[in-house]
Amino acid sequence: MSLDLVDTASNDIPADAAAKWLLPTPRGALHGFSSPEPGPAQRAVQALLAGPQAMELARWRQEHDGSGRMLQQLQEKQWVQLLRRQVPAPDVRLGDFAQHVIAPLSGERRAVLASDSGFCLGHSGLDQDLAETLSAAAADYSSFVARQARRGWPGAQRVAFHNDPDMLLPEWSFVPLWIDGSGYWLVLAGEPLLNNLAMVELVWSIRLAGARFAAPL
Repeated sequence: MSLDLVDTASNDIPADAAAKWLLPTPRGALHGFSSPEPGPAQRAVQALLAGPQAMELARWRQEHDGSGRMLQQLQEKQWVQLLRRQVPAPDVRLGDFAQHVIAPLSGERRAVLASDSGFCLGHSGLDQDLAETLSAAAADYSSFVARQARRGWPGAQRVAFHNDPDMLLPEWSFVPLWIDGSGYWLVLAGEPLLNNLAMVELVWSIRLAGARFAAPL
């Protein structure tokens, strides 16, 4: 995905004058889809990945920025980026989804995408048995996260495991996503590379793919 971004730090022209489209940043995709009960800011970000192309700024403002302050708030959070040109959604087939979208999010290019029920939806860089084991572990963590949330502790949402006693880099990281009411887990080996356009492509692809990534009943 190639983006033509507006430099909001430039003093030559106002950012809004150059921008006609809006898209989440990788940080925005991560935070915007991190909760089963999204707040107003998260819903505003989610709306940007609902169609086959980047959303027009004017339309988004009309539908999601009635107060006139939402865009500024999201920019301050670094959740959105202004674009000078239209950007289409990624055209990623299910067969190469793991290689092109999931793998770049792992420093070792070993990654799994699982449903919160433990079904392995895709994997890269590891064998099927390990991918299914990690997917089952993700289902266990889904239950754990839900229990802690009911107790009033939201800090259990993400899980990391370390083999190194110094705990410098995780061996595995479990990152939850909630997309259109369905729960997913990204399981990443080594350093998680979440500040990556692949994060936007991942969420956008899942939204557009819909039932293709749903676990079988």
